[in-house]
Amino acid sequence: MFELRCTVRNCPHLLQRDANGLVCAGGHHFDSAKAGYWSLLQPQDRKSKTPGDADAAVLARHRWLARGHAAGLIEQLLPWVDRGVGDRSHPLRTLDLGCGEGTFGPALFPADAAAYCGIDLSKRAIRLAARHWPDATWVLANADRFLPAADQSVLRVISLFGRRPVAEIHRVLAPGGICIIAVPGEEDLIELREQVQLSGHRRSRWEMVVDEMSAGGLECVERKQWRHSVELEQDAISDALAMTYRAVRHSQQTRLDHVDAMRVTLAADLILLRRSETDSNK
Repeated sequence: MFELRCTVRNCPHLLQRDANGLVCAGGHHFDSAKAGYWSLLQPQDRKSKTPGDADAAVLARHRWLARGHAAGLIEQLLPWVDRGVGDRSHPLRTLDLGCGEGTFGPALFPADAAAYCGIDLSKRAIRLAARHWPDATWVLANADRFLPAADQSVLRVISLFGRRPVAEIHRVLAPGGICIIAVPGEEDLIELREQVQLSGHRRSRWEMVVDEMSAGGLECVERKQWRHSVELEQDAISDALAMTYRAVRHSQQTRLDHVDAMRVTLAADLILLRRSETDSNK
C-alpha cells in the first residue's frame, strides 16, 4: 500500500495500518470504505454535500474513456513515465491528482499498483476507480488543500486535466522527481464548442502552466501536443457535453438535439517537468 500522511491540519505524522483502518501517531484515525478506498476528507473540504465532479459528469467521462478516446493520449505519455526515475533506492511512488474514475492509473503504471495513489474529491469517481484497480491505493481527499504524502517521498506526480497545487507538488516530489501535466489544447472539441456556444474561442493554457510551475520550483523539460480527429455518435456527443463545463445551460445543449453525428478534434498540451536533483528545500 502507498505510504500516506495524515490530512488533519498541522499533523506531520504518517498513517499506519491497524486492525480497524489507518492511524497516526497523533491519534487520528481513518476507516476504510467498503468500496475499497480511504476517505481522508476533512470538514473544511466539504463545501457541499457532494464535493467534486457531479455524478453525471463522472459517469459520462467513464463512458467516454471506455470508448477508447484517450488511447492515443496514453501512448504519448508512456515514454515519460519512467524518464529519469529508473534506478532508485526507495519506492517509485506515484501520486495521481484528480484521478477521476481511474482509467489512466492502470494504463500508465500497470506494474506499480503498490506504489500508486489516486486522489479525487468525487466519491463516485473514487468508487469506480477502486473497483477497476483494487490493488492500488485510492483516496477521497481535496488535493488542492493538501497532498497526503510525506515531504520528498514521491518520484512521480501526474495531473491529467486536473488540479495543480504547485507548492504541494514541490513539497512531495523528491529531488529529480517528475511531474506530468495535461491540459486541453486550444482546438479541443472546437467543432462542438462552435456548434453549442456559437463561437470557437481558442485558448492556449500551456504557457501559463509552465510559468506557474516554474515559479514553484519545477523546470519544464519537454512539451508536446496530442491531436486526434474522431467521429462521434449522438451518445458520445452527449457525454462530451456532460463531462465538461462548456455546455451546462439547457438552451446551449438543445442546439445539438438534431445532430446525429459529428467529427470533432481532440487535443491536449502535454508538459513534462522535473524538480532539480540539487533542490533540497522542502
